[in-house]
Amino acid sequence: MALIITEECINCAACEPECPNEAITAGDEIYDIDPDKCTECVGHFDESQCAAVCPVDCCVPDPDHKETKEELMTKFKRLTSGD
Repeated sequence: MALIITEECINCAACEPECPNEAITAGDEIYDIDPDKCTECVGHFDESQCAAVCPVDCCVPDPDHKETKEELMTKFKRLTSGD
């Protein structure tokens, strides 16, 4: 499942450069994660890098975008295929 950034975000920007899929962008008040690009770092790392570096633990699973590891791997392959 894709991750979301909750309202607890302190806008520190620690997460943005860590995302290998460039799914994280600055929003008006907090950072946003594009669910079409978020693979929870499947295919890149063993854990979600945004969640690993977030000082307030606001990078959490998005209940509106549930995906299996296989679906996340398919998304990873699509995003990195160069098409």
